[in-house]
Amino acid sequence: MASGWAPDGAVQDQIHDTVMDGVLRARARMPTGEGETHCTECGEEIPEARRRALPGVRTCVTCQSARDRRPANFGFNRRGSKDSQLK
Repeated sequence: MASGWAPDGAVQDQIHDTVMDGVLRARARMPTGEGETHCTECGEEIPEARRRALPGVRTCVTCQSARDRRPANFGFNRRGSKDSQLK
């Protein structure tokens, strides 16, 4: 049910757009091309099995796990209230 000037399905459209943005952002971060034999952050050798599983890999499991734990700030605000637009 839409309210005000929003068309029917507007909330679902916002949810869909947010999910698609997340998918595209994740795909853009995936490594491509020739991978590294040693981690670009710590210098440890990247195991052959990891290099075969993830073509283009540039970090070892330990460093990638640390990177994945870092908070991410995307900066998209699709909430509808005026107050949320000011944040």
